[in-house]
Amino acid sequence: MAAVAGGAFLLGRYLRRVEDEEEVIPAAFAQPAGVKGGFDQTRDAGPEHMRDHDDDDVWDEVDEGVDESFPASDPPSHNRFD
Repeated sequence: MAAVAGGAFLLGRYLRRVEDEEEVIPAAFAQPAGVKGGFDQTRDAGPEHMRDHDDDDVWDEVDEGVDESFPASDPPSHNRFD
């Protein structure tokens, strides 16, 4: 009897964990992007694709350049002389 109860408990925990994993959206994404479980975890550029973007934030050219250049190794070409 105890073995059946223990098995039911473990099965219930496993099924709840599987359900929770299906609902997880990576932190940077406003909407799920790409294939579920895929390796590519980059989002489209721009504040409209950010999950935690406030409407009060105003992006300038530097913000846009940095966001568009990720994940490239080269920094954006914007500087104070442009």
